[in-house]
Amino acid sequence: MSRINFALEDLQAFVATADKGSFRMAAETLHISQPALSRRIDKLEKTLGSRLLERTTRRVETTAIGKQFLEEARAALDILDSAVFRLGDEAALQRGLVTVAAIPSAAMHLLSDAIGIFAGRHPGVRVRVIDESANVGLASVLSGESDFGINFMGAQEPNIEFRTIRTEPYRLVLQRDHAWARRQSVAWQELAGQRMAGVSKQSGNRALIEHAIAHLEQRPTIYYEANHVVGVLALVEAGLGMAVLPGLALPPDHPRLRAIPLVEPAVDRILALIRRRDKALQPAAKALFEILADGSPPA
Repeated sequence: MSRINFALEDLQAFVATADKGSFRMAAETLHISQPALSRRIDKLEKTLGSRLLERTTRRVETTAIGKQFLEEARAALDILDSAVFRLGDEAALQRGLVTVAAIPSAAMHLLSDAIGIFAGRHPGVRVRVIDESANVGLASVLSGESDFGINFMGAQEPNIEFRTIRTEPYRLVLQRDHAWARRQSVAWQELAGQRMAGVSKQSGNRALIEHAIAHLEQRPTIYYEANHVVGVLALVEAGLGMAVLPGLALPPDHPRLRAIPLVEPAVDRILALIRRRDKALQPAAKALFEILADGSPPA
């Protein structure tokens, strides 16, 4: 057999006839005429090159080859039925998996609330969060590993849709007992000569900050580095210096640390939902995407 040239209804006709042992009963089950049923089975037998059914005056019985093929045909129909039900469930947002690549601060302060709303509406859908750096998150969306992401990178990518959801200022994070802790603002120039902790040079935050203050004659020097914002906060808590971090990085009620606005210049980052332009979101991913797009609070 060079190729499969029979239809799904031919398999269904064979299985129904074998199960009922009668052309009449099988035709009634499938809601077709007996001649139409016979044509379907004839077509299947010709395609396979083997007789599947023995017709007698009283009953229809499967041949030895027919019995063997019957098990395979049932298995094939079961797989197709399962696939159709599964796709139907996913289309109805009853099942499925959504993968989101979010920078850690957004995963903690924006995504978790949205997932809570999503879970209440669609409890059967699983959500996987890739909480990594901006570069890793962007690459995950571009590769198709993630359905969409929350990021401040990607606006320059031609195949990325960049939908702004929040503008977030960078702030100076220091201990509450620091001499500057009661100040209303700090100028970037004042950070020259101070001991600073910061994210590594591979971080998108570091690149954005350095680009924004490149025109300043005196700039902060990073003495201690960590790959992620959480690690930088730990360095500040340990008394190893101050740090410039995005506003979402530090909750306002932190018991030991305080965030102060930075001025001259004020430096912001734009958080956005990112997705590939050439790839439509599957229904579950679209539902979570829209919750984030509609429900994110303003800065």
